[in-house]
Amino acid sequence: MGKAVQDEGVARLKRIHEDVREIYLGDNRPWVVGYSGGKDSTTALQLIWAAILALPEEQRTKKIYVISSDTLVETPVVSHYIDVSLERIAKAAAEQNMPIETHKVVPDVDKSFWVNLIGRGYPAPSRRFRWCTERLKIEPANDFIRSRVAEFGEVVMVLGVRRQESATRAQVMSLHKIEGSRLSRHSSLLNAFVYAPISEFSTDDVWAYLLQNPSPWGNDNRDLVAMYRNAASGECPLVVDTSTPSCGNSRFGCWVCTVVERDKAMEAMIDSGEEWLTPLLEYRDKLAATQDPAKKLQYRDYRRRTGKVSFIGETDRVMPGPYTMEFRRELLRGLLETQRQVADEAPEGEAPILIHPKELHEIRRLWRTEDGDWADSVPRIVRETLGKDPDFVEPNWVSEDSVAFTADDGELLNAVCKDNDVPTELVMRLLDIERASHGLKRRHAVHTRIEDAFKLEWRELDVLVAERRASLDVLNAGDTAEPRNEDAELPFEGDEEDAR
Repeated sequence: MGKAVQDEGVARLKRIHEDVREIYLGDNRPWVVGYSGGKDSTTALQLIWAAILALPEEQRTKKIYVISSDTLVETPVVSHYIDVSLERIAKAAAEQNMPIETHKVVPDVDKSFWVNLIGRGYPAPSRRFRWCTERLKIEPANDFIRSRVAEFGEVVMVLGVRRQESATRAQVMSLHKIEGSRLSRHSSLLNAFVYAPISEFSTDDVWAYLLQNPSPWGNDNRDLVAMYRNAASGECPLVVDTSTPSCGNSRFGCWVCTVVERDKAMEAMIDSGEEWLTPLLEYRDKLAATQDPAKKLQYRDYRRRTGKVSFIGETDRVMPGPYTMEFRRELLRGLLETQRQVADEAPEGEAPILIHPKELHEIRRLWRTEDGDWADSVPRIVRETLGKDPDFVEPNWVSEDSVAFTADDGELLNAVCKDNDVPTELVMRLLDIERASHGLKRRHAVHTRIEDAFKLEWRELDVLVAERRASLDVLNAGDTAEPRNEDAELPFEGDEEDAR
């Protein structure tokens, strides 16, 4: 019985290898292999590698791009593992004359996690508003694929997806299947086709393959087994469409993920000996705490990013907006303190950069231009937290400081506005509008911007709530209908358009 099963497995692998070679040689479309470092993507890449390596060198001419998506907030242990693996893949490909080229794709700086959360004040992602996946994962991967489509006309994406992952995944794979072909159409990208060589594998099949077949680029697959055992979790695949399973509580996800109530995977890694990750877990839990409905307005503005105020259904409860500037400064300070602590405790060579220089500069720009941060908080917080401008931050904070307002200006303005019962933020906004248009030959838009500033909501929260209650009393005077449950929060963005 055991030999029969073994023979069946050998025959199965032979069929898959033949299948890979036939598809590879069948046209000139380059391949893009999604590699997340997890068990499924590793199995798919090993199968592809073994099959193509068996071809004569003169037939290995079609390019194979191995891409890995780095959200810039990956779990450090996994990020380090992927970096090392990509280096080994590139080196082994050159030594074995394989047509493989590695790429790491990252989000544009203005769409990164910290620029949106700390810079713009987006709340920590939740099930109802998971703003991160598209910006951090889908768009960077799809941009790379589109660039290859523009260059070659069509591409074939090789993904380590399996029907057993979920009923939804199986349904999507069947829906886009091309009749008479082993390829499927991509669900959203034109001229991109999908090949899933391990679609029929079970989880046991995957582990059996990895433990019985050594990595062609020199990794030890037993290390992968140990990582899964330590994290007690699954992997986060390369995400190229919204049907791909969310990372959620996956070990191969982001260390800041607040979509789940507890990060059990991170907890398991710490329990398994990675105690240096503890500050990351504590910071992540602080973000998760801001999702408590009873405490949201402790951390978030009562105005939306549009400057408007919204109420939940037919109630007097305000729909929370972005994180307040005060709390965003606290978040930045806490993140830098976490980075300093992790740098002191991480194993040699594994200390991560939690926030990158370009992100700090973009956060500073947003705070200065959109939020009236006359105090120029970002450089000050960096220096106070880390002692000085560290190596990873450019010492020259590029700025328009010669014409910008200062913290002293802000204190003086606040005193004057308080004496005259005028909202300080409104006057700051008007002065910033004037400064931004200073010296321009054509200033036709300045009046529109000033008018828009006056249309924003500048009244205090208690005034707005009192007005709302009065209007509801009038509305409900003759209403005998049962009250509706209005507990659910709407997505943060009617501001989605503003955020793009």
